[in-house]
Amino acid sequence: MNETGKLDFESVLSGKRILVTGHTGFTGSWACLWLKMLGAEVAGFSLSPDTTPSLYVEAGVDDHVAGIEGDICDLKAVRACFEEVQPELVLHLAAQPLVRRSYREPVWTFTTNAVGTAHVLEAARSTRGCRSVVCVTTDKVYKNNEWEWPYRENDALGGKDPYSASKAAAEMVIDSYRYSFGSDANHPLGIATARGGNIIGGGDWSEDRLIPDFVRAVIGGGSLTLRYPDATRPWQHVLALVQGYLMLLAGLERDRVAFSRAWNLGPHDPRQFSVREVLEILSNDWQRPVLDYQQNPLPEAVALALDSSLSRNVLGWQPPWDTERVVKETADWYRAFYNGETPARELCLGQIKAWRNELSDRAVR
Repeated sequence: MNETGKLDFESVLSGKRILVTGHTGFTGSWACLWLKMLGAEVAGFSLSPDTTPSLYVEAGVDDHVAGIEGDICDLKAVRACFEEVQPELVLHLAAQPLVRRSYREPVWTFTTNAVGTAHVLEAARSTRGCRSVVCVTTDKVYKNNEWEWPYRENDALGGKDPYSASKAAAEMVIDSYRYSFGSDANHPLGIATARGGNIIGGGDWSEDRLIPDFVRAVIGGGSLTLRYPDATRPWQHVLALVQGYLMLLAGLERDRVAFSRAWNLGPHDPRQFSVREVLEILSNDWQRPVLDYQQNPLPEAVALALDSSLSRNVLGWQPPWDTERVVKETADWYRAFYNGETPARELCLGQIKAWRNELSDRAVR
């Protein structure tokens, strides 16, 4: 850390006026907590939380962030938000993020993820003081050939399911805005894309996700349904991704041209962990739920990995926790929350501080 007690990228963002779309969601709540901790002026634009409980409510994020309720599919509402907030930087997280839900609601998924992203970028380029936007997509934007080597940022995009395809479409929207308007002499706009893997961490209560489903089974005494127990996923703590997003925002402040591109933010742990293996770690650290194995009628990728060399070597992105630590810290968060030991906000702030301290320790070695 520097003389102010902040990490270098935090010092760049301290005092900046930052708009977070999707701030009421799981990742958005963690991002707002970290941004407030480092001293940013944070506003949010999002629909109401769509889970009960929700981290946004449980951690009291709404008490510390100027939130505006609205839908990114509504261009008029997005423009009004930008007019009111006048953000300098934007972290665009708002999305329909669930693969299985995208099969049920494909049109809404495409509209939210692709057209909604266009709305945010259009409002950003129309706001004179807005300098940069970090758009969060996913590792699933790549045309997945199920091969054993990891994907790089210049590999072909694709997507067989509506969610993946909608995020690949969003990447095309982003590229169009980047190349058409990013170098506008009157208002140059930096636009970076962050492609991360499966995010886990305390406070996620989404549907059809392994960790929240595990927690519901343990707390409620029901069974945990497994559809693809041997599928491998890029498991990452939410703080690893939030760290990457904040570093990209800071990078764009330093060099808008160099950082306006796509960035992979995949796990640094070289080991591949299957759903079954993650479940074993969770069970050993907490308790083992009843398992229900079901054949999934909807196709899902079995293997997917990212090459994040660019982020490591250029951005300096080095998350401190390996996969086993990530899973353990996640289990600890939920167990403490449900045991009533510590409020959700304190649990989050404690893990953010621990994460930051380990980043600082690593930097001075």
